[in-house]
Amino acid sequence: MAMQAEDHGPAQGHGAGTTDPGLTPGAAPASPGHEGVAPGAHGAAEAHAEGGLPQFDFAQWPGQIAWFLIVFFALMAFIRFFAAPKVGGTIEAREAKISGDIAEARRMKEEADAQAQAAAAEAAQARAGAQRVAAEARAKAQAEIAARLAEEEAKLAAAGAEAEARIAKAREQAMTNVAGIAGDTAQAIVAKLTGKPATAAELAGAAKG
Repeated sequence: MAMQAEDHGPAQGHGAGTTDPGLTPGAAPASPGHEGVAPGAHGAAEAHAEGGLPQFDFAQWPGQIAWFLIVFFALMAFIRFFAAPKVGGTIEAREAKISGDIAEARRMKEEADAQAQAAAAEAAQARAGAQRVAAEARAKAQAEIAARLAEEEAKLAAAGAEAEARIAKAREQAMTNVAGIAGDTAQAIVAKLTGKPATAAELAGAAKG
């Protein structure tokens, strides 16, 4: 029992008397999970926390300015040699298309105006032709009417002349009949009055007288 006590005594004294080389004298033991952190790391973290953001560190401004200029000129070069020509080409193509559409619209308008003028000229020509044909037809109809009227007038004149000839002939026949009737009547009267018939010479003399 005495030997065991002597064996444990130096061990306990060694545990209590030994110190961790990573800890400074008088420092508290590290919490679990942070035993391997060196004192230099704590100093850098504290210095970083005290310095603030790197953007506000004047010591880092030259590098930041250099990177800013590099990125700026790279962006400008990209815009100048890639983006701007593409956009400009698109704009030029759009303007060319618009100009082409306007020119095509003007050409179609000019063609429509020309066709309208041609149609108006054709309509005027057709109207003049129709009027000429109508005038010719009217003149032809009037000529035919005049010819038919002349023919009918000639027929009427011939019929009138023929009727007048027939009337004259009938009148002559009637006059001859009247003269015969008058002679017979006169002969009958003379015979009645004188008791003897009158001669033809006496009747002719009486008619002349």
